[in-house]
Order: sequence, then structure tokens, then C-alpha cells
Amino acid sequence: MRRFSRRAALGLLTAALPLGTLTSAEAALLLTYRGEVVKPENKLPGTTAWRPAGEGPRDADDPAPQIQGYASATSVPHGGKIDFHVAVGSPQRLTIAIYRLGWYAGDGARLMLTTEPLPGEVRSVPPADPVTGTIECHWPVTWSLSVPADWLSGVYLAAFVGADGQTGYTPFVVRDDRHLAQLCVVMPFSTYQAYNLWPRDGRRGKSLYYGYPAPGVPMSYESRAVRVSFDRPYSGIGWPKQFDRDHDFVQWVERLGYDVTYASTMDLHTGRLDPGRYRGLVFCGHDEYWTAEMRRATERAVDQGVSLAFLAANNVYWQIRLGQSSDGRANRVVTCYKTDPDPEPGLDGRVCTTKWRDVRPGGEDAEQRLLGVQYNGIIAAPQPLVVRGADHWFWGGCKVADGDLLPRLVGGEADGFDPAMPVPTGVDATVLSASPYPQRNGFWLEQNTHLYETSQGAVIFDAATLHWTLALNRRGFVNQKVQVATRNLFDRIVRQPSKASG
Repeated sequence: MRRFSRRAALGLLTAALPLGTLTSAEAALLLTYRGEVVKPENKLPGTTAWRPAGEGPRDADDPAPQIQGYASATSVPHGGKIDFHVAVGSPQRLTIAIYRLGWYAGDGARLMLTTEPLPGEVRSVPPADPVTGTIECHWPVTWSLSVPADWLSGVYLAAFVGADGQTGYTPFVVRDDRHLAQLCVVMPFSTYQAYNLWPRDGRRGKSLYYGYPAPGVPMSYESRAVRVSFDRPYSGIGWPKQFDRDHDFVQWVERLGYDVTYASTMDLHTGRLDPGRYRGLVFCGHDEYWTAEMRRATERAVDQGVSLAFLAANNVYWQIRLGQSSDGRANRVVTCYKTDPDPEPGLDGRVCTTKWRDVRPGGEDAEQRLLGVQYNGIIAAPQPLVVRGADHWFWGGCKVADGDLLPRLVGGEADGFDPAMPVPTGVDATVLSASPYPQRNGFWLEQNTHLYETSQGAVIFDAATLHWTLALNRRGFVNQKVQVATRNLFDRIVRQPSKASG
């Protein structure tokens, strides 16, 4: 079969040929490069069966042994294989259902397949490493998925359903390494794992934040892990922390039919994700934990005219290292010593796993140098976003004026401008909000949504709040002005020619 290059595909686009004049292969390729794949996918029948019951008897949890599992990778390409390792609380059969998350007329997902009943086995929770706190499961493979070539790139959810009706989950990404999409959505799996306190049972769990010093003793920072493994379930039902907010974005962007493909932060780290293939990278979630490789790849992309959209807050905050599992599989362990001395900082200290702003003296690597603003606090209670720069193209069509309030948009965590830290140079920067908010200690700070444009044509946006994606899709939170502004941003990114590439 004829293989098409990027140049051939772009040639077809430029020719604007009607589909009837092309071969079936050329027509399919042209539809892909025109971005006309997301809308047809979301017109297929959806289902609500994927939804957790919501603190009900069907939902798995950690204190009592129940059905839970994990995947062998955070992403898998077409034709690739991904393994699922599942344990049950009591001997019973189980099935695994695979869903693709999206819009699907509001149902939120499409059922891709369901396995035949599989044997389920009870598995133990391994002890934590006494030095690093790492909990690494070695459960056998329960079932393997070979990804069909016709599955559209996206965020997928594996649902593990026991014969007793209990259900656990784990997410993963299906990549399309050939699709030259306009936007690549990067899912924050390194941050998902940093927050994972599995098993959150009051006795054994550890994350990069907390751990249990002893049964019945409240969890503490001092008992946390400094290395956490992907070879374990996510705590609770298996949804990573704030994964539901990322799903809000996925539903919104697919409802509008943007030409998107998906990857994980592991792909950005390893180079499987080449940012230069896209108009922009979208970091839809709370993307706090970054390796040096991720940072360098992203900065190179900006220099080449690739845009970045960060739709949360507290991004690029901790530098991490990715390491091997105990059986030698790459990038299965996240290391971050945080405030403790790092025993492996590298010869020049540049890979020290601490805050990016503390890696080098004077904050030379502070996240503000990339983002334009940086994390400055936890918000005690949701506050309105106070509009600034109302005449900027970002707010076009929103009918806002400086000082207007967008209710409950500043929530969770916030970013703001720090005059003591480095800033992007040679750019056109705009502060899009100036929102006072109270911290838990009672002191008030200011949140700043921020955007800058480079001479190479890149647009770098930081929403600077964890409530931005809620305003795009979450019932009770939707804000039409935020929806319009975000469309302005994405339309600008996909239509802006890269000056670096001509």
C-alpha cells in the first residue's frame, strides 16, 4: 500500500481536491489532515455506563479489598499492546470494558469493547520500600489489549467489573503517531502518580505528599514516599486526582470538533511526542511534575513557533526524574525528594528534584520564565476572576470590560506574576486578570491569567486557576464568556502560521 509523507498530505490539502477525485486511501488521509475525524467519532453512539456510581456500593475503594487494577503504560500507539493487571477482593470472575472518553452527545464516552469473563485473583499489597517509600505491585497480567488501527487517538478508560458488580478503573491514552493534528493534548500522568496515595486505607498508602506512619495514625508529610511507582492502582475507584476536570476539557474540545490528538507526559519526556508536529500543545490538567527532558522539549518547541495552552494552575512546579521499575522497565517510577536533600542531583545540580524555581540560584529556571506567571497559593474559597486587558483579542466577543467579575472562576490553586522572578524576554505579554483571593492562612494574594506571543508566532497561555476547565463543561459551572475566550485562544493557535517554519 502506498505510504504518504507529510509533504504529500500537505500537498493534498493545498490542492483542495474534492474527495470524489481521490483514491480511498487519499480521501481517508485528507479527511485526517483536515481534522475531520473528531466530529464523526463523536456522532457515534455513546453511553453513560462508564460513570462511577458516586460513593455507592459499585465503586471500589481502598480500605476493604475490592477490585482494582493498573496498566502497563500511560499511552499506547495503534497496533501496540497494553497490559492490565487486576486484583479482586474475593475470588470471582471479572470483565474489562474499554471506553473512549469524549462528547458523544453529552454521554461522555463510547464503549469500544468488553472482554469475556476472565479469572480474577486476590492479590496482596506489597510493603513499601523502607528507604524510598515506593510501593510497587508485581501482579500478573490479567488481560492484554492490542489497539486496533481504527481507534481514534484519545483518552481511554479501562473499567474492571467484578461478578459482584464492584467496579474499578484506570485511564490510558491511545496515541496516533502519524496524525499531523493541529493540537496535541498532553495528559498529566506524572502528576497523577505524584498524588496517588494508594492504598488509601489508613495504614499503608504513600504518595509524594503524604504517607501513614503507622496504622491508625494520621498521614503526614514526613512519612511520604520520595519515589512512587506506576505499577499500582490509583487510589479509590481508580480515577487520578482531578481527572474529572481533565475529562471536562476533553468533552468540550471534542464537542467543538477541534483537530486534536492525545499523548501523555511520558511521551513528552521520551521524545515519542514531537511538539514540532503540531500548532500547539494543550496541557489541560494540573501539570505540576516535569522532568528536565519535558522542559527542554517544550522550550525548544516555543522557539520554533509552537504554542502552549496551560488550562490549570501550578504547572511546571517540581522537577522530577523518571526511572526504571525493579524489573528494568523504563519510566515507571517518579522520583522527587522535594524539601529533602537529593542524593543524585547531577554534577551541576541541574537535575535536583526540587522546585524548578530553586534548581539554580536566582530562580533562573523558575516556571515563570516559561509560563509568564507562576504558582503563588492555595485558594481558601472560590473567588470571581477580575477581568483585565478587556480590549485584547483573547476577550473578543465576550462583551467584558476591565473590572468585570466572572464568578467562581478562581478556585483550587492560583498562579500570579512575581516581579522577583525571571520573565520571557522579547515577547508581547498581557495580563488578562487581576483577581484578589484569600489563602487558607487569611492572607490575600492576586491571581493573574496571562498570555504572551513570541516573535516566532507562538502563543503561550496560562489560565492560572484550577477552575478553568470547569467553566468549559461542568454543569453548574459553565461560563459562556470563558468558553468564547478559550475558543478565541484555540482559533488563534491553529490559524497562526509559525514564523520559524515559514
